[in-house]
Amino acid sequence: MSTAHGMVLSEALGPRDGTALRIKQAVLVVLGIAVLAIAAKIKVPMWPVPVTMGTFAVLSIGAAYGPRLGLATILGYMIIGALGFDVFAGSSAEAAGLSYMMGGTGGYLLGYVLATVALGALARRGWDKSVLWMAAAMAVGTVLIYLPGLYWLGTLYGWDKPILQWGLTPFLVGDALKLALAAALLPALWKLVGTARG
Repeated sequence: MSTAHGMVLSEALGPRDGTALRIKQAVLVVLGIAVLAIAAKIKVPMWPVPVTMGTFAVLSIGAAYGPRLGLATILGYMIIGALGFDVFAGSSAEAAGLSYMMGGTGGYLLGYVLATVALGALARRGWDKSVLWMAAAMAVGTVLIYLPGLYWLGTLYGWDKPILQWGLTPFLVGDALKLALAAALLPALWKLVGTARG
């Protein structure tokens, strides 16, 4: 495992200081927000419910960007959503902005922020360079998304309701597949970076 001061993937590519670095970071934030918005709208047919790619994008960007740039990106995404733009998985022209964010999905959106920072911090410790460690990091991020998500559902609708059936169990199969995909992707990208430098 690398030290806490190790590089994340976005830092290993392109400029590393000066104005060029700031430009690279700004481009990455804009690109990351676009990827998050597009991924949220992608639905892959799956049993028992279709899988959206939003969580995959959140966790992958967190790991690739690191905690600070990842946080800037996810907050930018949230701000755009709060302004009423249709960037969330369940948002639409009729349901968007703060009213949508304070609905049933609000806890999960908070979880996105927590998971992005956590994945960035774990990636800085080198967890993104190994499939097993990356899978563990993804599992941590997934838990951080679900905990506030389920808590908010229970608070909003009442704990006598089938909260787990609403907000957890239908999504576990899809989340396991996304976890496996991201766990393979980041270490593979690191190998490509290493090969390119070699």
